[in-house]
Amino acid sequence: MTHRKAIGILGGTFDPVHYGHLVAAQYAAYGFHLNRVIFMPAAQPPHKNAVNVLEARHRLAMIQLAIADNPVFEMSTLEIERSGISYTVDTVETMLRTYPDMDLYFIMGMDSLYILDTWKDVQRLVAMCRFIVVTRPNYCLNRSEPALQAVPEQFWDRADFLEIPAMDISSTDLRARVRQGKPIRYLVPPAVEKYIYDHALYQGD
Repeated sequence: MTHRKAIGILGGTFDPVHYGHLVAAQYAAYGFHLNRVIFMPAAQPPHKNAVNVLEARHRLAMIQLAIADNPVFEMSTLEIERSGISYTVDTVETMLRTYPDMDLYFIMGMDSLYILDTWKDVQRLVAMCRFIVVTRPNYCLNRSEPALQAVPEQFWDRADFLEIPAMDISSTDLRARVRQGKPIRYLVPPAVEKYIYDHALYQGD
């Protein structure tokens, strides 16, 4: 019996991409036998001010540098080319048409789970793919939390939780560190660090 191939989608603004993203993708690939993990940078995330998001060409370039040495990782410009607000349900629908013979996993963090009910057509999205929710070590999910009551019931049957090493890295903090002249070495791949300084990114507000 042959097993269907599987791919994972890791979405986000990647502004900039950092080791937290890479660790989540690698652990998901290993833990769920994913043949590929596709980094999917958003053109305009629905929950963020598009004015404050770095232009796509720089974010794409940094992702390419970050994933260059991992044959399992690749990048898609689907949402960038589609432009406008990047809705996950539209992306997953397109990916299912593109890879009809593969199982599809959407990789997300716990922060996204808490606002899942605000996503576009979330009921339809939940029916289309499985989810890998990455958590910190020893995290204990309490489904009775008020903030999780709006999560569609079907989600819990289609979600797996994946513990990854604690890496308290955020793109927001990285941008602030660059702006304040603080080091970002060992928080991002060396090639990404070099790109940020070579192109004077995140220097102003």
